[in-house]
Amino acid sequence: MKKVILDLATTLDGFIEGPNGEINWCIMDDDMDFDGFLSGIDTIFYGRVSYDAWGNYQPEENAGAEEQKLWKAVHSKNKFVFSRQSRENENAVFINSDIAEKVSEIKNQGGKDIWLYGGASLIKTFIQENLIDTYRISVHPVALGQGKPLFEDLKERLNLKLVKTNVFRSGVVQLIYEV
Repeated sequence: MKKVILDLATTLDGFIEGPNGEINWCIMDDDMDFDGFLSGIDTIFYGRVSYDAWGNYQPEENAGAEEQKLWKAVHSKNKFVFSRQSRENENAVFINSDIAEKVSEIKNQGGKDIWLYGGASLIKTFIQENLIDTYRISVHPVALGQGKPLFEDLKERLNLKLVKTNVFRSGVVQLIYEV
């Protein structure tokens, strides 16, 4: 069965974006092996706002070969968008009801794992509904003081087991937990 993997960056003080939605503090080091992560998934879950911003993003023509390759890999995945809106889209399937049931159906289809991309409200829903199998949190060496926290409005304690830690040249520490 596929696993739902939350892979995202947080600040040292636990924010996934700044107070105005900024993510310009995120570091992408080549030693992070993001290509390796992408090769282990075949599906991406988006919230509507994140999908509208990034689901069909195309790098500028003068972008480097690595950035072009990264976005080509991202866009080769199956995309599901969780939204209150119903929408027809040739690049994604929109889901607007029965989230837990739909996630279970997708997980049972077989294949590679699923990247829970976000945004913040979708992540919050997945945490509250216990739909995440693996938390892959990259803690960046910056504190913002305010912004959108990762673990917002938890209804009950979330117990996780640390299965791996990666430390990168930039000072980013990646913590991989299973439920």
